[in-house]
Amino acid sequence: MTQLPQEYYDILEELQTVDFVIVELTLYLDTHPTDQEAISQFNMYVKTRKSIKKTFEKKFGPLTSFGSSYSEYPWKWKEAPWPWQV
Repeated sequence: MTQLPQEYYDILEELQTVDFVIVELTLYLDTHPTDQEAISQFNMYVKTRKSIKKTFEKKFGPLTSFGSSYSEYPWKWKEAPWPWQV
């Protein structure tokens, strides 16, 4: 397998951190659905996640399939490593 640059791991870790916060806020909001501050935080982290994902995919290829990520030409989804393999 090809050696990946440190930036690959750094961006992926940042994305995983934001994903963790989004999951935790989702769980909190399930029991506190009127907490406006938590909703604002949730929306901010979703926006941040989209930005990080866009940066990652522009540099290293798609993170997900099934219509969640655009593809460049040629089709790159088959190229490893996939994020869950690192």
